[in-house]
Amino acid sequence: MTALATPAAPADEPGRARGAAATCAPRHGGHRILTGTGLLGALVVTLTLALIVSAGTGQLHIPVDEVVGSVLHHIGLPWGPVPTHPRGDATLWEVRFPRVAMAALAGASLATAGAVMQGVFGNPLAEPGVVGVSSGAAVAAGVVIAFGLTGAGVWTVPAAAFAGGLLSTLLVYLLSRDGGRTEVVTLVLTGIALNAMTSAGLSFLLFLGDQQAREQIVFWTLGSLNGTRWSAVLVVAPLAALGIAAAILLARSLDLLALGDRGARHVGVDVERLRIGAIVVVAVLTAAAVSFCGIIAFVGLVVPHLIRLLAGPGHLLLIPASALGGALLLVVADLWARTAVANADLPIGLLTSLVGGPFFFWLIRRARRTAGGWA
Repeated sequence: MTALATPAAPADEPGRARGAAATCAPRHGGHRILTGTGLLGALVVTLTLALIVSAGTGQLHIPVDEVVGSVLHHIGLPWGPVPTHPRGDATLWEVRFPRVAMAALAGASLATAGAVMQGVFGNPLAEPGVVGVSSGAAVAAGVVIAFGLTGAGVWTVPAAAFAGGLLSTLLVYLLSRDGGRTEVVTLVLTGIALNAMTSAGLSFLLFLGDQQAREQIVFWTLGSLNGTRWSAVLVVAPLAALGIAAAILLARSLDLLALGDRGARHVGVDVERLRIGAIVVVAVLTAAAVSFCGIIAFVGLVVPHLIRLLAGPGHLLLIPASALGGALLLVVADLWARTAVANADLPIGLLTSLVGGPFFFWLIRRARRTAGGWA
């Protein structure tokens, strides 16, 4: 897909067009480093290898060939060796595979949500964690946990997380708009304020809840994949698939939105309908990740930018590549969380913040240099 050129800013939207130019301008003389097919193929192969290695790594080590053999036997292809340890097969299918599947789904959801948010807001700093969408979803889920609400059965927590994520996204969108364009500084400050409010809300829920509820809410604030089961994966998978598919359908319109609101309208884009649809997509994807994994920050910030550096700004490639890249990042981060300290399971949100925080600082400095200052 050919990268969309960014024209001069329309008179009524100088800030957005300048931000779009800084975010979406092709690198390396306008040429991609990788073709779309090459990038997607490389990500698929690397993700597959990461899933296999991660599934076999832990206190009980299972060789790669035995992991592959176990999968083949379970799908009716009796090829290759099966785990020789008496508990090897049970460890894979009851503990490891659900966890790595959840890591891939959550990473894909967060990275896709980040790519969509950056396209909608027209700036490089939009991300569910940075602007408070993830924490808003976590507070809503925390309310369900603290008060023991079970009205929708297994879907109660995901439904609450969806509502909280949608409300947070709408709030950020409304407060960061000024004169028909999105102010980057306002976006960041709104996210800081919203994160402070949701942090206070989670603290209050900790005060109200019993011991079990407190442990679950603390889990939300740190992010973890520990204890993931297939029942949770089966809830998250359709939300993630629906959100990613919807994001891909919005790809062409998001490219046109980089022209600015006036330019996009001139070529037939219903800008407000696009933004509302994108907000719902972001809420679905954020809820899919947050509802069972807690707050995992910076995945949606880091991955889309790395993909743009490799393949350009076109969303038709950026979105599926970001989904694969986010899945890869979180699978590797989860492997690190399980193995960095012997007999301990580090919070995965802590590890992604260790990587994403410095990247965020670098991105702020880079955006100021390339855009000549923010609007």
